[in-house]
Amino acid sequence: MAKLEQGLVQVYTGNGKGKTSAAFGLALRAIGRGLKVYVIQFIKGGFDYGELHVVQHLPNLEIKAFGRGKFVTQMPPTEEDVKLATQAFELAETMVSGGKYDIVILDEINVALHLKLIELDKVIYLIKKKPKHVELVLTGRNAPPTVLEVADLVTEMKEVKHPYTKGTPPREGIEY
Repeated sequence: MAKLEQGLVQVYTGNGKGKTSAAFGLALRAIGRGLKVYVIQFIKGGFDYGELHVVQHLPNLEIKAFGRGKFVTQMPPTEEDVKLATQAFELAETMVSGGKYDIVILDEINVALHLKLIELDKVIYLIKKKPKHVELVLTGRNAPPTVLEVADLVTEMKEVKHPYTKGTPPREGIEY
């Protein structure tokens, strides 16, 4: 398949489960059609997520995870958290502008924005300057209103019921 004729901007946000899963579903569909996908995971580095184990077995899909393996809860965030998010964003700029990849997924970038690990203006600029053929996907809860405004597609995952509320811990292969 040739490059996408028109790449759009998609946002998966909200408090419900499934934002990253939706983005990986899109990636799987795309590589099945011969498109090239690059996934940059903001703040997920150091965690043992299942998707990291399968990437080497799939063609045309690359992933790079950033983060120190801990949830960012300190406000203001640590210098290390800001540094890692900055590195992730710099890679995002390279992957989006380079044009080699048809789809670039910025997993949990909305969380990085919410935690003030990266600047909103830089993300908006990246969205607006992306090459026409590149599909850009931004995931994570708390997507800023400005990101929602510039996106072409916005899906909000809404939690209706979740087993966490009854004390069910995260399950390997399902939640991570």
